[in-house]
Amino acid sequence: MIRTLLTITSSIVALLFIVLLASKVYAEGCDSATNANCIETNSNTTSNVNSNLTSETTVKSPPPSAMSPTINNSNSDLCTVGVSGAVQTQILGISAGTTTRDMNCERLKNAKVLYDMGMKVAAVSVLCQDKRVFDSMMNAGTPCPYDGLVGQPAKDAWNNNQHLIPGSKTGKKEEWSDDTKSTATGASAVGGLLLALLFIL
Repeated sequence: MIRTLLTITSSIVALLFIVLLASKVYAEGCDSATNANCIETNSNTTSNVNSNLTSETTVKSPPPSAMSPTINNSNSDLCTVGVSGAVQTQILGISAGTTTRDMNCERLKNAKVLYDMGMKVAAVSVLCQDKRVFDSMMNAGTPCPYDGLVGQPAKDAWNNNQHLIPGSKTGKKEEWSDDTKSTATGASAVGGLLLALLFIL
């Protein structure tokens, strides 16, 4: 009985082995041209990638600003006024500064020093260099000193020498002072630079 079971079992195992081997051989020999049940899969992939990248970066930023120079005139004993300016373009920046004398301030300081030293007539003479002071003194009946003369003799001397009165127009072309000349030179230089910048741009 046991022998019979072993024989049957071995036969079944042999049969399964033959079936598996046959199916493997059949799968390997499958040809879709001759067998309609055979499924044959072919996959061909062709990939061509062409890449051409051109990159350009332009950074536009404003140029640094031209800063006007700081001119210190905090000292109260100086009769100067600071003037400065700056011009900035996309190409060039220019800054400049200068000081200008305050002639009226100098006149007041000189008159005060002369008065403190006891030179009262000289102090009044310094103030009389201003046309406004000269006119006010004449209107008050106390004309400005003239060549050491005071009072009515000074008034007569001024009337005889009208061309020496401050601010008088005698028909002769008035000459520029050194301070006015330097100011005009600086202004013309700045104007010339601005015109040059306009032509460059």
